[in-house]
Amino acid sequence: MLIRQLFIAALLTLSFSFPSFAISKIETSVDRNPAVEGEYLVLTINADDDISTGKLDTSALLHDFIVGRTSVSRSTQIVNFDTQRLTRWQVLLAPKRSGNILIPPFTIDGVSSAPISLTVVPVGSQTQQMQSLFIRTSLSTEEAYVGQLITYKVKLFLAVDLQRGVLSAPAIDGAQIKQLGEDTDTTEIVNGRRYRVIERTYGIIADLPGELTIEGANFSGDVVVQSSRRGGMFSFNESKPMQAKATKSIILINPIPIEFNGNWLVSDLVALNEDWTQEDSYELGSPITRTISLLAVNTDETSLPELDIKVPSELKTYPEKAQRQSFVRDKKIVSQLTQTLAIVPTKAGSYTLPEISVPWWNPHTKKQEVAKLPARTILITGSANVENELPSLSAETRGSTTSGIWPWLTLFFALLWLVTLILWRRALSHNSRAGNERVQVAAVQPKQSSSYERIKQACEEEKAGKVLSALQAYFTEQYAQTMTLNEISHLSPALHTVIAELQASAFSRENPKIDYRTVLASVKLAPAVSAKQEKSALVELNPR
Repeated sequence: MLIRQLFIAALLTLSFSFPSFAISKIETSVDRNPAVEGEYLVLTINADDDISTGKLDTSALLHDFIVGRTSVSRSTQIVNFDTQRLTRWQVLLAPKRSGNILIPPFTIDGVSSAPISLTVVPVGSQTQQMQSLFIRTSLSTEEAYVGQLITYKVKLFLAVDLQRGVLSAPAIDGAQIKQLGEDTDTTEIVNGRRYRVIERTYGIIADLPGELTIEGANFSGDVVVQSSRRGGMFSFNESKPMQAKATKSIILINPIPIEFNGNWLVSDLVALNEDWTQEDSYELGSPITRTISLLAVNTDETSLPELDIKVPSELKTYPEKAQRQSFVRDKKIVSQLTQTLAIVPTKAGSYTLPEISVPWWNPHTKKQEVAKLPARTILITGSANVENELPSLSAETRGSTTSGIWPWLTLFFALLWLVTLILWRRALSHNSRAGNERVQVAAVQPKQSSSYERIKQACEEEKAGKVLSALQAYFTEQYAQTMTLNEISHLSPALHTVIAELQASAFSRENPKIDYRTVLASVKLAPAVSAKQEKSALVELNPR
C-alpha cells in the first residue's frame, strides 16, 4: 500500500514538473541572396513550438513576390528530458522586379521575426553555373498553318537530386495540345556543370489563324539537399521545394491558302504505299486483300484524310475500319493511316484499279503537292458459264455495224451447238443411269465426309470465313478437283445465294446475320457428282 502511494506521488510530481510550451523565437532565411527576377527562391520560417498552420500570414509578400506552394513540417526532439519542438514553413517566392526588396517580419502569438533585405538582379545577369534547376524550351517553327503539328520540346535541367515533382504542360488558348511519346532521361554538361536532363515533347495544333501565345511549361517539386543540424556531428538529408517556369513563346498561325484544292493536309512529307496478297493474276471468286498506307511526317494522325478508293463495278469491295497511329522515327513524328479492304472478283477479265491521290500542303515550299499511288491492272482468271457468254455474243452482234450474213451465220451455229449439247446430255444420261444412281447416292450422303463435318462445325461457330474455306475443301473433295467459290456458287441457286451472303459477312463491316441452317441445307441439296463428270466429258469432246 505504501509503495502504491509513493508511485502515485511520483507521477503527480513529474506531471507538474513538465514545462508549459510557448513560442519564444521565430527565424527566417532564404536559400539564395541575391535572387533573380522571376525565378523562384525558398523562404524558410522556423518557430520553436508546435504552431497551427493558419497562424502564419504571408499576405504581405504578395506586393513584391509571386507566392507559390507552401509546405509545412513539424518535429519534436527530447534530450535529457528537455523537449524541443519546431514548426517549419517553406514558401516559394518569385520576385516581381529587380532591385532591393524587403521581406517583412512575421508575427505569431506576439513574437516577430527579423526582416530580410533581398537583392534581386535582372534576368540573364546570373550565370547558369549558379542555378541548380532551370527549364529550356524549343519550338519546331516560329510560323505555322492552321492544322499544322508544332512540336514543343521542354528540357528540365537538374543539378540536385529530385525527390518528387510535376512538370506541367504549357497553357494555350485556341489550340490542341498533347504529349508525344515518353519522357527521356539523359545527362548534359552546361558551362562545365553536369545536369540531369528530363525531356518531354508536346504536339500543338492551332485551330484559328493569328498569333498563338504559349505560356511556358512549369515545374514544381521537392529536391533533396544536405544540411548539418546545429549541435550535431552528422549531416542529414532534407527536402526543399523548388519551382521553375519557362519563358513565354508566340507563334504566327497562317490561314488555309485559298489556292489549295482538296481536303486540307499540311505536312513536311506525304507518301502512299500498298501491299498485296498476290501479284497481278487472281482467281475468280477468291477474295483479294489490299492494304493501303498513308504516311505523313510531322502531322497528327487525326489530321489524315480518309482515302477515296475506287474500283470497277465487277469487283466487290468490303473495307475495314481505317487504323490510325503515330510514332517517332529519326526524331520526327510520323503519322500513319492504314486502310485494308477485301476485293472479291465476280467476273473474269482484266481490270484497272484507278490511281489514288492525296493532295497536301508543303509548309517549307508553300506549295501544294500530291501524293499518288499509280493505277494497277489486274487479271482475273476462271471459267465463265455459258449463260454468261451468250449475252456478250448477242451484244456484239447487235452492236455490229455490218449488214452481211456472217453475224447471222454465227448465231445459227451457236444455236445448233446448243441443241447438239442438249441431245448429247440426254443420251448420256439415259445410257448410264444405273451407274449415275450409285454415284448420286454417295453424293447425297455428305454427313459421312469429314470435310462436311468441318462445314457443320464452322456453321455452329457462326464464322463466315471459316465456312467459306470449309466449303471449298468439301466440294474439292467431292468433285476430285480444285473448286473455287465462283464455281461452287454456279452449282445451284441456293449455293449462289449463301456464298454471296457468307462473303458479305466475312468482308463487310456491317456483318449481316446469316441463317447457317440454310447453308447446310444448300450443301445437302447440291447436284450429284455425276453432273460434274458430265461437264468434264463435254470439255474433252469439245476442244478449243
